[in-house]
Amino acid sequence: MSIKLISIGEAAKKMNISIDTLRRWDKSERFVAVRKSGKRFYRESDVDDFLKKADISTSDLFKIAEDWVSSKNPIEPEDIFYCQNSLIFQSRVIKFEKNLSEIPELKNTFPLISAIIGEVGNNSFDHNLGNWTDISGIFFGYDLEKKEVALADRGQGILKTLKRVKPELVSDEQALKVAFTEIISGRAPEARGNGLKFVKKIVIENDIKLLFKTGSARLDLKKGDIGLDIQKENNYTQGCLVLINF
Repeated sequence: MSIKLISIGEAAKKMNISIDTLRRWDKSERFVAVRKSGKRFYRESDVDDFLKKADISTSDLFKIAEDWVSSKNPIEPEDIFYCQNSLIFQSRVIKFEKNLSEIPELKNTFPLISAIIGEVGNNSFDHNLGNWTDISGIFFGYDLEKKEVALADRGQGILKTLKRVKPELVSDEQALKVAFTEIISGRAPEARGNGLKFVKKIVIENDIKLLFKTGSARLDLKKGDIGLDIQKENNYTQGCLVLINF
């Protein structure tokens, strides 16, 4: 049975992304091309399979992550989004940073963007180790065309983990504020949130926007913010749900 190959231009048009994006994905081994006479071609079946799983250039990544976090009968996310353990996550962050480094307008900020994503994702693994509520691991998806990243976990959430060292906390809103403003002492893994002060600093000093949801609390943060805009929401978020725009 012959394998139908299509040009990089045809693949880009079909996937609704740029040729440059496909070149970056090939270099990072995120979506590998077939080389013939020095040119890139793609198996049409590979393109079709990719689109069936998730057309990340047109899908709402945040909605996909939000649906997964809020599901009452969750299953593991699609492979392209699912990081079962921290090693897989760290490997994908490295590829993500490499892709970012090839975008000219991000030449000064790509290490910072990668760093805060790594911090948020590592928090999920570090502070839910052995305590996942159902599905372990995290959702990690990104769209370089839209310049956005979505992360999510179905862990315990910030309130439950912080209450182990600050039992006086009574609400998700209080816990989220503490996580982003207070230095929490102690070496125990329950000392969650120290890295989120770093995340806050990077966001307010650069052209980055952050949406962070946990439990009934929501934080919106952007460049130049002085205080924290933390709101109470009716919709409950299992674990943590994050959207980063850059």
